[in-house]
Formats: sequence, structure tokens, C-alpha cells
Amino acid sequence: MTHHFDGTVLAGVLGHMNGDHAGDNLLIARAFAADAGIAEAAVVASHMEGFDGDGGRWAVALADGSTAVVAVPWPGGPISQRPEVRREVVALYDEACRRLGVEPRPHA
Repeated sequence: MTHHFDGTVLAGVLGHMNGDHAGDNLLIARAFAADAGIAEAAVVASHMEGFDGDGGRWAVALADGSTAVVAVPWPGGPISQRPEVRREVVALYDEACRRLGVEPRPHA
């Protein structure tokens, strides 16, 4: 059964991701776009719109003016605790860098 995080956790994580990691959101969306049937190059903007225990969701704007959602499962499998969200987003970022041939920055 999918774990659903409460509104406080959602607001905190989404605020942080969309406020401090806009570039990472775009990188993740582009890297996993093909898994959603979207060409990587078509993704021109992205923000994290939500997540649950199974994965994250990024709303994307496409070059043709349309929008879509890129849903990505957590690399480590289902989660249920707030600290696990950071671990999984970092893992997605690292995998996105690998897929796109981008040197990842160090994690604090």
C-alpha cells in the first residue's frame, strides 16, 4: 500500500525542491522523460508537483507548449519516512546526472 505523506511534509519538501533546486528538477525531468514517453529535448521547464511513498512527480512544460507529468519511482523502493525522501531525491539526481552525462555536484 502506497504511503501518503502529510501536508506539512509535502509542503516542506516541495517548497525546498522548487525554491532551492529548480535546476535539479529540470535535470531529473529531462533524464526520466523517456520513461514517460517524452523526448528529453522537449522538456523546457519543470517543477516537483508531488510525491508519495512510491516516487516523485514532476510537472513539465514541453517545447510545443503542452504540459505533462513525469512520474519516477524511488530508486531504493517504497518509503514511508520524511528522511528517506531526501535520500531518494539525491539518488534520482545522481541517476539523472549519469543518464545525461553531467558531473554531479557533491552532496552536503
